[in-house]
Formats: sequence, C-alpha cells, structure tokens
Amino acid sequence: MTVDPADGCRVESLRIGGTEVLRQPENGKHFGSFPMVPWCGRTENGRFRDGEKVHQLPVNAAPHAIHGTGRDVRWRTVQRDTASASFTYDLTSPWPYAGRVTQTFALTADSVTLTMGVETYDNSFPAQVGWHPWFRRGLGGPDGGGADVEIAFDAAWQEERGDNHLPTGRRIDPLPSPWDDCFGMPDGVDVTLTWPGQLELRVTSREEWVVVYDEQAAAVCVEPQTGPPNGLNTLPRLVTPVDPLEASMTWSWRRLS
Repeated sequence: MTVDPADGCRVESLRIGGTEVLRQPENGKHFGSFPMVPWCGRTENGRFRDGEKVHQLPVNAAPHAIHGTGRDVRWRTVQRDTASASFTYDLTSPWPYAGRVTQTFALTADSVTLTMGVETYDNSFPAQVGWHPWFRRGLGGPDGGGADVEIAFDAAWQEERGDNHLPTGRRIDPLPSPWDDCFGMPDGVDVTLTWPGQLELRVTSREEWVVVYDEQAAAVCVEPQTGPPNGLNTLPRLVTPVDPLEASMTWSWRRLS
C-alpha cells in the first residue's frame, strides 16, 4: 500500500498478490482512495448552519460543495513503518473552525484498517468523516478488463435521491443498480466486492452510512461515512473539546485463485 501525504493523504495504490485494485491517476485526476473530511459528499449550495451562523463553503461541484477539504491539502507524517502510519493536518480556511484531523493506517497480510478523527481545541462544530475509494471495475490488466466486479450488500433503507443529487429526507426500499446513492446499515457498513475467480474484498465499518457509486465504466466506489450527504445540515454531529469525532473502516480480502 502506498499513501501520499502531499496529495491529501490519499491511498495511491493497493496491490494484492501483485494486482492493483484501486483506479490509477489519468488525465490529471487523482483517483486511488481519498479521505472525506470535514464533510462527506455534497453540502447543499455550499452552505451549512451552525446555530444562528450560516457558513459558505467553496462550490466545487456546482451548485454544491463536495467531499471536504482534506483531499486538497498536504498532511504531516507523524509515524510510519512497514505496517502502520499516521498523519495529521490542521483545519484552516475555507473551513470556518480550528481543529486537527488525524488519519492512521494499519496493514496486515489480508486487511488494512483506516481510522480518522477530528478534534477541536476551542469551539464546537459540526463535521463528518468518511472515505472515497475508487475500486477498479475489472482486474484483467493495467487498463481493466476481465469480469466486472460484483457488489453485494443488505441495506435497511436507501436515502431517496432528489433531482439535486441530495437526499430528500425520505427513506425508501433499496433500488437496483446503477447507484449514486446513500444507504443505511444500522448494524454497521458491510459491503462485499467480488471479482469473479480473482478476488473478494469486504468493506466494513461501525458506521451506518455508506454511499455506493457504480455509474462509471472504469471503477466503482463504496464510501463508509459518519452521516448522509448534506449531513452538516440534516444530521449534524458536533465535535466538542471532550467529544472528538472518530470513525474507522476496514478492507479485508481473500484471493479466489
């Protein structure tokens, strides 16, 4: 596994048995797997309310602000060895609150666990954390190919998606693919990706929210997160001096050949 702290603390590469499972950079795009912090997915019109104060975030996916600021900054390396690493960065403008984000990685022969936390030293504020991996749709070669990945999960509900790509607030029975949708798993995220005859990879987390995206030809995304898209407005989770926000995600795998 390769992590680049200078590129938003992104997992650039994960090779299992010599096979790369993450989509690689192309045409100036980063891909790999990046952290979503201090919010996940889209924040409506880039605005969120904290008490009486309304904050405006940069609109980078018009008309919304998407995926946080952590993927766009350089993180500082705190510790690293052949099996673990930890990184931090300080929250600054355009995020309106001071705080610190920490991300750690723990690698074994058949799994990797990512943990991310947000802490504040002063004012409380709403925040979210999550991860946005781009898994290759096919593992047949450098440019993909081979059998398409199969995505399996059992969600309790799906957040109905409005025309603005945000949850409407209504929960519905999960619909079939294609997806760019948020699902609820009250017992924790548990999604299995299977590349037939090659590899099985499970994405698990204690969190109950996951976005699944499979509308592109080259890759699919399974994104555990601490709240739904637009959650800064609809389901705010406060980070306080005595109650930081922390979440973890594990990828575990087994070869099928």
